[in-house]
Amino acid sequence: MRVMYLVKSNHPGPPTPELGEAMQKLADREIKAGRMLDNGGLMPVSAGAQVRIQDGQLSLIDGPFVEAKEVVGGFAVFELRDKDEAIDLRHCQISEINRTTAGRAGETAAAIER
Repeated sequence: MRVMYLVKSNHPGPPTPELGEAMQKLADREIKAGRMLDNGGLMPVSAGAQVRIQDGQLSLIDGPFVEAKEVVGGFAVFELRDKDEAIDLRHCQISEINRTTAGRAGETAAAIER
């Protein structure tokens, strides 16, 4: 089962050096274990754009955007047995990372297999 974890933060900007180190250590471990397929951080929302279609009209809005309480700061893609393993692994990872910093959370979503 392919699973994507979205890493959310209520802190704008890049992670602290301590958090970056903890996340890299976790990623290295998961890659070596053969579970993590891909991961990455995202640029600040001010560097992005929104593309929308409303009433058949395409619109583009460049950043910066209204400040959000929570933003997606990164992602990780895993190959796991089932939803239970995905939830258990995510719980362990969030617990490990939150020892380094507070205010980070994540969502777990199953990907549609092709």
